[in-house]
Amino acid sequence: MTKIWFNRWFTTVAHYIELIRQNNDGKMFEVYGSHPNEDALYLKYCDHAFVEPDQSGQDYVDYCLQTCIEKKIDLFIPRKENVLISKNLSKFHNIGVKVLVCDAELMALMDNKAAMYQSILIKEKELGKSIVPLPDYVVVNKVEDFKKAYHYLREKGHTVCFKPVIGEGANGFRVIKEEHETIEELLTGGVSRRISFEHACSILSQQESFQDLMVLEYLDGYEYSIDCLAFNGELHLAIPRKKVEGRVRELENNEELLEIARAIHKEYNIDYISNIQVKFSGGIPKLLEINPRMAGGLNISCLSGVNIPYEAIKLLQNGGDLPLNLKPEMGIRASHIEKEVVLS
Repeated sequence: MTKIWFNRWFTTVAHYIELIRQNNDGKMFEVYGSHPNEDALYLKYCDHAFVEPDQSGQDYVDYCLQTCIEKKIDLFIPRKENVLISKNLSKFHNIGVKVLVCDAELMALMDNKAAMYQSILIKEKELGKSIVPLPDYVVVNKVEDFKKAYHYLREKGHTVCFKPVIGEGANGFRVIKEEHETIEELLTGGVSRRISFEHACSILSQQESFQDLMVLEYLDGYEYSIDCLAFNGELHLAIPRKKVEGRVRELENNEELLEIARAIHKEYNIDYISNIQVKFSGGIPKLLEINPRMAGGLNISCLSGVNIPYEAIKLLQNGGDLPLNLKPEMGIRASHIEKEVVLS
């Protein structure tokens, strides 16, 4: 039986643990899970759960190495410190542990949205052709530059938004609204990601400088997550997952988005599982970000009939020397509901 360990992950990794167990090959896995919080929900889906120390940096990597030795782990699927773990990959290989991560420098590049955009622009200039359309954007870290970027994008006719250059999900994302908030919005509205220009400036002016922000055009069309499976420059699978409305998702056979996935994987060797997020504006799909990991909605894409987490493990275990004949069923619409989990 193969021992597999998930360190500090998102709660949605519970879906991927179940998918790996339910593989069609009948392969058996003993699942270990860890998190600093003993009530992390995905721990309830593991065969063995334990509390890990709230460490970071090289100390945490050393902890992971020691844990792999003590628990005789065969496969390690890290989320926390995955870039640093990738930089220390040889140490894990030396103790017989295979790790589901891609190249460390590439992961670090993709973690920085502005650096990734700049890399794409440079490659497009060298190639003389487009890889993926990008939104108009400016990187700032001072309030005066924020104001200039805002007016620059407004003059181009854009609604303006901003987000941290380095961050996960929608953390720190705000859309600048042009109208003043009404009494109805104040008293009946829910949590909003919209903020006035004046309010944003007043907050940002609290410090002489702040962490880099991307000020960019707001894309108002449909958003897609393209779940990909690749190895050594070969794209084996790409499934565009459309965010329809609310929690509804649709697997769409969109050739334009598939071509974007092919173009990106031709230029960037993103091994195993990755996720490309794009959003439409004026009929054009523009890149939001690329994540070199399993995305939060990957389990929806697995409704296509392809067990993506398990296929990635097969690639890892066989060094990519594996013929894949993946034929996903598209056109599936799905959603989800909350489920209770007893903690103790």
